[in-house]
Amino acid sequence: MNENQESAMKWGIISGVSAYLLWGLLPLYWKLIDHIPSEEVLAHRIIWSFIFMSSIILILRKHGSFVAEVRAMFKNKKLFAAIIFASLFIATNWYVYIWAVANDQVVQASLGYYINPLVSVLLGVVFLKEKLSKMQTIAVILAFAAVLLLTFSAGVFPVVALGLALSFGLYGLMKKIAVIGTMTGVALESLLVLPFAAIFLFSQHGASASALYVHDPLSVILLLGAGAVTAVPLLLFTAGARRIPLSLIGFLQYIAPTIMLFLGVFLFQEPFTVTHIVAFSMIWVGLMMFTYSRYRQLKKPKVVEQEITLTERKAN
Repeated sequence: MNENQESAMKWGIISGVSAYLLWGLLPLYWKLIDHIPSEEVLAHRIIWSFIFMSSIILILRKHGSFVAEVRAMFKNKKLFAAIIFASLFIATNWYVYIWAVANDQVVQASLGYYINPLVSVLLGVVFLKEKLSKMQTIAVILAFAAVLLLTFSAGVFPVVALGLALSFGLYGLMKKIAVIGTMTGVALESLLVLPFAAIFLFSQHGASASALYVHDPLSVILLLGAGAVTAVPLLLFTAGARRIPLSLIGFLQYIAPTIMLFLGVFLFQEPFTVTHIVAFSMIWVGLMMFTYSRYRQLKKPKVVEQEITLTERKAN
């Protein structure tokens, strides 16, 4: 590895870790405005995400590629449909997460993001006809068993956890179908649901500035900042993903739910019973198996390539 590659790897790791740290700490942000209805927070998040991303696109002079991708979207019905569904799924994910934090369900939210990789794999099997290895199958079964354990022990179905995992998993599925630039994607997804957000806020507050809770300066700042806290981690993640191996990204993705879990248990004093410990342990074992299996799959092409190269050398 030369000096340039080492530098790229270093900045890739810093960017990736920063993204997951910010995602993990987001409950602290939403907790500061949990006095505002979750639906209104979501509406503001959509509106200010679009404004923030549009500003970034203009500052970086990416408006040309943005317009080109928008035109391509309207010409391709499959792409257009995928982006519409992606915007609906990510808006649903944002709402469930904001609601979870406001209603002291951060531990459940962390569970949702722990099982998200396994749910995504399952969606790939169902919709993309992908195949599971034996180890991945066991990992999915362990996650399913953990959800059943929590359901029967508490008598309550973990709606928040599965809602977050499914909405983000389906969002990822749509992103596989709709291959589009990250900045363009976030801006478009926000734009498509922006009219609904604006109509909702107008129905609640009319044309009044009360929609921004101007009587509370901190709330105004936090609502305006909702766009930045949405977009910045995503931009950092994209920068990191381009510079570091996918296998490393796989390990880093567990930083965020781990931080959420610690915040939920130790800061917000949410219940974490013996049943939770058993269920989370089952999921952690499943995730270790899943991650190891993915790592082996990513390594296989390199091994095969090396074997082919050796065979060719011997033949020559």
